[in-house]
Amino acid sequence: MSSHVPNRARVIPLRPVPAAPGPGPAAREPLWRDVVGDVLRRERLAQERTLKDVAEAARISVPYLSEVERGRKEASSEVLAAAARSLGLGLADVLSLAQGELARRSSGFRTSSVRASTGEVRLAA
Repeated sequence: MSSHVPNRARVIPLRPVPAAPGPGPAAREPLWRDVVGDVLRRERLAQERTLKDVAEAARISVPYLSEVERGRKEASSEVLAAAARSLGLGLADVLSLAQGELARRSSGFRTSSVRASTGEVRLAA
């Protein structure tokens, strides 16, 4: 009789587990979808509006808007523009807010790859 070892399933997360904040190899560079989702949620909450209200105005589903806000879905430019309009903003407004937030969050990730003083860019292989 052979000894049978049961199959063991490996759990592979769909999304990396966020590392502790701060610079260093364990820190994770922010993703665009996370930043854009945070901007949309922050704007919606500042207006004291519900997901349902904004989704209906944007003509997108509530679950999809929720996924976008949580950074789980990479929304198309059409969806982002519709969500922005439903919040009384333009697409450029949302993208500008997201760009500022992305720059703030990722400031520690540029130290070794870009040298601002000389314009030198280094790529690691």
